[in-house]
Amino acid sequence: MMKRNTLLALTLFMGFFALNSTAQEKKQKASPPASVKETTSSGVTISIDYSQPSVKGREIGKEIAPYGKVWRTGANEATTFEVSKDVKIEGKSLPAGKYGLYTIPGEKEWTIIFNKTWKQWGTDYAEKDDALRVTVKPEKSSVATEQMTFKIDKSGKVTLLWGDKSVSFRVK
Repeated sequence: MMKRNTLLALTLFMGFFALNSTAQEKKQKASPPASVKETTSSGVTISIDYSQPSVKGREIGKEIAPYGKVWRTGANEATTFEVSKDVKIEGKSLPAGKYGLYTIPGEKEWTIIFNKTWKQWGTDYAEKDDALRVTVKPEKSSVATEQMTFKIDKSGKVTLLWGDKSVSFRVK
């Protein structure tokens, strides 16, 4: 009987520990993971894996994702951008493969950076590992997006939506 009670107590404790650990894990990752994948009409599969920071009343360009500074374009681990074939991004060549996706936000233009090192913490960026940089013009979004979100359409247009920002680039 005593063994049975001890086993029951141990089982209950382990269940509580597992639930508590899961709750703490969720609490630590305030920016939830997300991913988007699309095969374009030209047959290129584009995948983006990222964490979704929230605006939380802060100003993009000042309090978060500061203008003029390299930003990890998400939260937590580096955002990954993968293409299944060699492509052109905004007219510039990028070989098939997986990349860390970074940006340099700006009021009038954003620099989109595809970095060869993708498996790293998001703030461990090294410019020497850049595979490609392109610049695009941000637009004001008609609808505010609280959590940063990527969308990919069949034409190969990739759009980052966050706060009142809409930043797009073309993959062909």
